Amino acid sequence: MLVREEVGAAGASLVELKDYLRISGSDEDGLLEGLLKSATVLCEQFIGQWLIIGAARETARADGGWQRLSARPVVAISAVESVGPDGESVPLASDAYAIDIDAAGDGWVRARPLDGRRVLAVTYQAGMAEAAEGLPEPIRQGIVRLAAEHFSAREGQVATPPAVVGALWRPWRRMRLA
Repeated sequence: MLVREEVGAAGASLVELKDYLRISGSDEDGLLEGLLKSATVLCEQFIGQWLIIGAARETARADGGWQRLSARPVVAISAVESVGPDGESVPLASDAYAIDIDAAGDGWVRARPLDGRRVLAVTYQAGMAEAAEGLPEPIRQGIVRLAAEHFSAREGQVATPPAVVGALWRPWRRMRLA
């Protein structure tokens, strides 16, 4: 189970969205910020990667095989703990497990069961950039365009994402086949 320790920041700035919509006042700022966050989450779901680097904690099996972490791209794995049936976590010595981050940004962990504990708790960081400004321009533009579309359709109309949004995000899309 993956738990995102911090909610990611928006993938584009409020200023970018307001400039796109040609809004100069601040009356709609709360709504616009919410739309930016929603568009960011939709972008992350579409491309299969976290945009802004954030902390994660995930459980994995301790069966001696390599286990892939869910969030990506992984930038650092900071802790691996063994979890007992009672939920108590015990940090593992560095020689009791192995970790890897491959060239694609997938994080991997492996450990054998220790004292009957068959679950690992892995703490790590994942994301493409430290802030929205570090994201590729097409990703930010897609977020702005999607948030703008939702803003325009707020009066009961159906928001239809422009096809250009998918086209802007598609080069960064990473899918896993089961």
